[in-house]
Amino acid sequence: MANIKSAQKRMRQTTVRQARNKSVRSRLRTAVKKHRAAEGAAKPESLSATYSEIDHARKKGIIHKNAAARYKSRLAKAARKSAEVAP
Repeated sequence: MANIKSAQKRMRQTTVRQARNKSVRSRLRTAVKKHRAAEGAAKPESLSATYSEIDHARKKGIIHKNAAARYKSRLAKAARKSAEVAP
């Protein structure tokens, strides 16, 4: 345990940030998993909602800009592939 007052405050702040970041990261991963699970019947609104979660995590600084782009690119690629196979 820290003895210095500023270090104690930093520990409290870190705990709060970790909880907030974990929540956002969990929502992101859940959204991506749900979308991938429903890939066969993937609807545009599902893709849009998943994109929204990715953008939210990016805005909050939970994931890197390029990681967000990579997630979106891979989801779009999978959606195009399923759209070609479906009809």
